[in-house]
Amino acid sequence: MDDNKAAPTKAVALKYNQPNAPTVTASGVNEMAQQIKHLAQASGVLVHHNPQLAEMLAKLELGQQIPPELYRIIAELIAYAYLIDGRFPEQWQQLHDSIDTEV
Repeated sequence: MDDNKAAPTKAVALKYNQPNAPTVTASGVNEMAQQIKHLAQASGVLVHHNPQLAEMLAKLELGQQIPPELYRIIAELIAYAYLIDGRFPEQWQQLHDSIDTEV
């Protein structure tokens, strides 16, 4: 038995349509996971490498919403993806203007 055998690579794609929770749109292992990652990268979609998160998301069915336990981490990733894409919430400037920078 080969103890050095690598764990399968998993990838899960999510889609977020407000106000609903993000849903699983693709999920795959090994070769399919590589195809999902390649398609995401080619489309300019954020690819986040986190085997533990991928493992949890891979347990969900296609079309299933993420569970509440994952809301925070997924919200942080969505916010980060928006930020690096140059998109900001409408209230961003108003919030920024209300912060006292003269501390």
